[in-house]
Amino acid sequence: MYTLATFLFLPWLSLIQSQIREFPDLYKASISELQDDLEKGRFTSVDLAYIARILEVNHQGASLHAVIETNPKALQQASALNIERKLKGKRSALHGILILIKDNIATLHEEGMNTTAGSFALLGSVVPRDAGVAAKLRASGAIMLGKTSLSEWAHFRGDLPCGFSARGGQATNPYFPKGDPSESSSGSGIAMAIGLAAGSLGTETDRSIISPSSKNNLVGIKPTVGLTSRAGVIPIYRHQDTVCPMCRCVADAATILSVIAGPDPFDKFTLSQPEPVPDFTQALQKDALKGVRLGIPRLFLGNDTNIISAFNASLEILMELGATIVDPADFPDAHELLASQNETTVLNVDFKVDINAYIASLLEVPTGVKNLADLIAYNKENADLELIPPYYTSQSQFIISEATEVNASYFEALAAEEDLGRTRGIDGALQKFNLDALLLPTDDTVVPTPANPIIDNAPGIPFGISFMGTAFSEFKLISYAFAYEQKTHNRLKRLAFPAAIPKTQLKDVIGSSEN
Repeated sequence: MYTLATFLFLPWLSLIQSQIREFPDLYKASISELQDDLEKGRFTSVDLAYIARILEVNHQGASLHAVIETNPKALQQASALNIERKLKGKRSALHGILILIKDNIATLHEEGMNTTAGSFALLGSVVPRDAGVAAKLRASGAIMLGKTSLSEWAHFRGDLPCGFSARGGQATNPYFPKGDPSESSSGSGIAMAIGLAAGSLGTETDRSIISPSSKNNLVGIKPTVGLTSRAGVIPIYRHQDTVCPMCRCVADAATILSVIAGPDPFDKFTLSQPEPVPDFTQALQKDALKGVRLGIPRLFLGNDTNIISAFNASLEILMELGATIVDPADFPDAHELLASQNETTVLNVDFKVDINAYIASLLEVPTGVKNLADLIAYNKENADLELIPPYYTSQSQFIISEATEVNASYFEALAAEEDLGRTRGIDGALQKFNLDALLLPTDDTVVPTPANPIIDNAPGIPFGISFMGTAFSEFKLISYAFAYEQKTHNRLKRLAFPAAIPKTQLKDVIGSSEN
């Protein structure tokens, strides 16, 4: 009788324990943790409290300006996906997971969100379809919760503070009041740092994933151009633009990348990627650094003693994990690359060509703009919205780009950039020193600056390390980053400043439809 009574008692005890177990802390909850509890029915996607968290700190409290707008159909979609889960099971690891995406990534117009690159010039414009990556997220069962703020036109309008857009206002870093959120994917970085969604997408042309991921204490993956589709993404530079996950841990970034990677007929660059598309979550191996050769391109390291000291300490940890450090391992063409202006030449031309093509692809543009020249004129005519003194008046980059043309100099610069950056750059260093990857800090200085209107560097703003490899080596790089992350668990050693951390948690909204 005693044995039988014990048998009957234990399952009941287990049930009570599962009911009183605390819900995940949305400041740090991983996608897998949320998905596990969604599968167990502890809460539903409707219960996830992100909208309330956004309201707390976006335009109130710390006023971080991380999110430009939220999806008016998010709760409706969450409810439908909850029902689908019960009837058919989950579609993927992202089923019912809420994701924020940068406001240069197109989403279906009928869903009710705009795609504007932060500019009033494209407000109300009608895109022909979801961006390629948005379509993949939607098919996976993810919910696109909203559009994050950004440096307007992905920081390509002019000499403007990072994080400013006319529609979004001045975004700031959650680790220091008025701190620089960094580069164009600033809103996605801020939002992930403090748990305004489970994951996010940003875009990068040059540092726009690496830098905001660094300064917002995140994991960002900048994929090879051609691994993720840029179709439906407001462009800067087709030869470097790429769409990327920004998340709180390597596993989350790998999960999202596994969904958004792959060929897209609307982006020819993706049609030459290796097949099949890897499941990047299989790269999550704690022993991945054993026997790996990592090179340090010291000429790119900068002179900040704080960064150099922290970086050198990380090398000791990597060696403890079994890596061999080759130091220095400089690019064969490092000095030539540092002096080169080829990227600028190509970028200025590509922007004009590509932005004109993007605007032409839109089904409707209520403001009437048709090309880059029209954007320049629109800004002048609507200076009260776009060219706001004293900090936000520049559109110098627009003007420079409008004056360019595709000519022989463009093609020469394009070929030279490929040679300098890849052949004699990253690939040259990897081959010369027989390396698996290269390693650098993600910032070159932490010296504080005055507010103008944001503080470029300040006490407590994080920085990180970056693993770099040859084209389509993401699987290996993810494995190295995961091994380092699991050894150090650095992220939660520094939290955002208190006013920047939303207080709303799942326990506050369970069962409410207004969250």
